[in-house]
Amino acid sequence: MEADREWMYEGQIVNGMFSNKWGDKVDEFVAFALRHPECVNGGTAIRCPCTLVKCQNKKFLNVETVKVHLYKNGFVPDYYVWIYHGEKEVHQRCSRSVRVSVSETDQMVSDNMNHTTYHRMVCDAAGPEFNPDEEPNAEARNFYDMIRAGDKPVYEGNSKHNQLSAAVRMLEIKCRHRCSQAWFDDMSNFIQELLPPDNLMPLDFYSTKKLVRGLRLPVQVIHCCVNNCMIYWGDDSDLNSCKKCGHARYKQTVRGSGNRLYIRKLKVPYKKMHYFPITPRLQRLYASTAIANEMRWHSEHHMEDGKMCHPSDAPAWKHFDGCFPDFSSEVRNVRLGLFADGFQPFGQSGQQYSLWPVVVTPYNLPADLCMKEEFMFLTVLVPGPTNPKGKIDVFLQPLIAELKSLWGVGVQTYDISKRQNFQMCAALMWTINDFPAYSMMSGWSTAGMLACPHCMEDSDAFRLIKSGKQSWFDNHRKFFPINHLYRRNTKDFIKNRKVTKQFPGVRSGDEILQDLNNRGLRKVMDVDAEVVNAATSKTCGWNKRSIFWDLPYWREHLLRHNLDVMHIEKNVFDNIFNTVFNIPGKTKDTYKSRDELNKYCRRPQFAQNLVTSKYPDVPFVLNKSQKKDVLEWVKKLRFPDGYASNLGRCVDANKLKMFGMKSHDCHVFLQRLLPIALREFLPNRIWEPLTEISLFFKQLTSSSLTDEELRNLDEQIPVILCNLEKIFPLSFFDSMEHLPVHLAYEARIAGPVHYRWMYPPESIKS
Repeated sequence: MEADREWMYEGQIVNGMFSNKWGDKVDEFVAFALRHPECVNGGTAIRCPCTLVKCQNKKFLNVETVKVHLYKNGFVPDYYVWIYHGEKEVHQRCSRSVRVSVSETDQMVSDNMNHTTYHRMVCDAAGPEFNPDEEPNAEARNFYDMIRAGDKPVYEGNSKHNQLSAAVRMLEIKCRHRCSQAWFDDMSNFIQELLPPDNLMPLDFYSTKKLVRGLRLPVQVIHCCVNNCMIYWGDDSDLNSCKKCGHARYKQTVRGSGNRLYIRKLKVPYKKMHYFPITPRLQRLYASTAIANEMRWHSEHHMEDGKMCHPSDAPAWKHFDGCFPDFSSEVRNVRLGLFADGFQPFGQSGQQYSLWPVVVTPYNLPADLCMKEEFMFLTVLVPGPTNPKGKIDVFLQPLIAELKSLWGVGVQTYDISKRQNFQMCAALMWTINDFPAYSMMSGWSTAGMLACPHCMEDSDAFRLIKSGKQSWFDNHRKFFPINHLYRRNTKDFIKNRKVTKQFPGVRSGDEILQDLNNRGLRKVMDVDAEVVNAATSKTCGWNKRSIFWDLPYWREHLLRHNLDVMHIEKNVFDNIFNTVFNIPGKTKDTYKSRDELNKYCRRPQFAQNLVTSKYPDVPFVLNKSQKKDVLEWVKKLRFPDGYASNLGRCVDANKLKMFGMKSHDCHVFLQRLLPIALREFLPNRIWEPLTEISLFFKQLTSSSLTDEELRNLDEQIPVILCNLEKIFPLSFFDSMEHLPVHLAYEARIAGPVHYRWMYPPESIKS
């Protein structure tokens, strides 16, 4: 084998030209890969084994591109066995520089190596080169032993599935098609009838779960109070009633009829949650030969031209490293992000039930793996039927306890890439939620005139006289330099008002924690929390003390909770589109907004005509023919595959509006289409600010950002918002139109937006 494959690293260039013989061998390699469908993606794409950092058997490319990469960059070192391209045998081999022996343990795994998708999912943990310099710890050893024990064919002569891969495949089918346990048992019995008598196929659902349980990815079922007051966990696990509201833990289940009534001995709780510990999942990342190396990528890559392309390039990450050098000195320690969002599992037309999954994801991975679905770990499943709101902290207690343990003590983990055990620790970097869930996680109310979690008590929002709504109109001049012209403008904003105050900046973790302590806020688990927090929340924006402050490092973070760009961008687009198209019930240009407009501003040209009692047309609203032209244009648009959905399906030509647009549809329309769609129909003084807000979001959501670019965006966004204030009525500016003023700051602190928005978890829910 060594002689057969030496050509990969010899003879590429002969007399200054590419060797025809080497090119023929590359063609043979590609043909070999294409003969193994399990290693081909989309019929023509294979993993590129060139030396580029983004490739190295990680990225699927079409075969012609793979050939070009190999001619230009050569093969990744020591790739004598083509395990990523369908080679099933693992041969003992030696290279010119490195000699690796294969132990008896390797041979036991490789003799029956099956490279189906489901087998690789569990068997790549042991890897073809399992030859540790240091013996795995007891837990890792048990895991590898379990994989080898399950590496037996379902029956003699079967080469497609072993016992473990068949069990995983059956469970995957059950989940994908939402089949019942009874269906699973019946199907297992039917399969038994088709197979030889001495087969190893699991007999039923119970035996299948028992086999897969050996993967040691446990789940804990924890009983809850029906009113979300507490969970029966830890010191409270033996209680039979809620210590806050007194509600019983178990249902009184009565059986029988007439005089023969009796209570069932089986205790059925009123409510229960599911908790999936994250420690075993993080350990599995280092048990996999495919992933273990990638978990160190964050410390091994370098910024190019000062561009931030990953959270590890950002000041927040580096600040945390400086605060905790012992933690950062072990590059294999894990940085985590947390998502939480609710959804209706039965759809909008079904039973009303609010289910809240809490997901964590590691940030150690490179850009092409980070935030991918396979690295989204479900940790908490908060039950319904109602929204937990501020009481979500009750259900986060097991997760916070585990995070504290992973920070203070850690867990012994075996790193297959370095063949050694180490003490793995983990830290939560931040949470990512939509704006209502931001309040649930942080404890700062995102409703009312103090809704902005950055401005806090320094907000200048006010309540409008006619509509009674809160408005953030004229709330952005305080972000300008003290001598800026807009600060002295008394005509275009609130009349006769000059702005001299300055934005004091975002508060540090120490300042926020001191404020919480001074106000005496309680965690929602405390017995007197409801009374104390309700009284305190009347005088400030805080409504509780978040459970995340229990983490010993939480106060040191520069950014603890992220504003979700996805939802902010959608709300900004909805407001602009509905107002420009004058959509009934959704436009911000209403009779009430016209009545109150001149009470705050000098815009007499938009006032009601006292003779006709009508309001004049405004220049930012399209007429009927203009709306038709725009919608016809949208209906004819075609996009490249995968770029956007079919926006034509959202067009309602009769009512002259668009409906059913998802967040990504709004994302594409705002950033790419809005300036083009309105260019011919709006005056320049209106079109230009709309184009500027479009370009702002386009630049903000770039995959790589520099500090200089973000500082420019931070300076531009107050100007853009003020220019929009000169156009639209006061009711247009709700809290979502104010929050963009803080987005560039967050990106400058924490890095690119696409690591900190809700698109990845939203795609999992869908």
